[in-house]
Amino acid sequence: MQLGKKVVVITGAARGLGRAMALAFAARGAEIAAVDRDGAALTDTVAQCAALGVQAKAFVVDVTFEPEVIRCFDEVAAHFGRFDILVNNAGITRDALLVKAQEGAIHAKMSLAQWQAVMDVNLTGVFLCGREGAERMIQCGDGGLIINISSISREGNPGQTNYSAAKAGVAAMTVVWAKELARYGIRAAAIAPGFCSTEILTAMKPEMVERVKAAVPLRRLGEPAEIAATAVFIAENEFVTGRVFEVDGGLRL
Repeated sequence: MQLGKKVVVITGAARGLGRAMALAFAARGAEIAAVDRDGAALTDTVAQCAALGVQAKAFVVDVTFEPEVIRCFDEVAAHFGRFDILVNNAGITRDALLVKAQEGAIHAKMSLAQWQAVMDVNLTGVFLCGREGAERMIQCGDGGLIINISSISREGNPGQTNYSAAKAGVAAMTVVWAKELARYGIRAAAIAPGFCSTEILTAMKPEMVERVKAAVPLRRLGEPAEIAATAVFIAENEFVTGRVFEVDGGLRL
């Protein structure tokens, strides 16, 4: 796929991986629809994309709220006149052990609120955006691509029952969509990042960051630009569909 003038919709685009992917696609000449709940930070993403000489527009949306997603995607299609690529990147964490006990006494457990918040954003939000994005790609008639951001945690990570379950679901949905949507010329793929240098990780205590790095065979964190480069590769290689790309520094060798 030649990316010049293609319209790329990126959720969670206000910062981190989302912003890096927006800039990577903009550098290839794509037009950017930046979606996030954080309007102020989203403005910065749009400004940086526009500085690369492409059209970019912010859309403040809660991806868990169906009417907002439908309205947003209608506005994207109307504003840009096409809908080519969707990157489902928006996600949150609410980490906790399933049950925490000492000497038989229960001290804490993952709450239903912690479970539901992560499932709403990381799984239901991906479903809603994927469904609405696919609909508009079909209406436009030019095929398209959905890239979902999963995680290496989909294999199971202690303290992340909710996050691991959601990201495993995202990977599974990717394969389903690749099979269902191929008839319309729409591809679907996913990226499963490892530990990356984003605000969540870099805000940790230095000793914790070093411990994280030590677990990675390459002994460093991934850079957002490296995840973005993977997204661009998926977009440009039209024989790629139905696969999950692990970009984790060898963490799951």
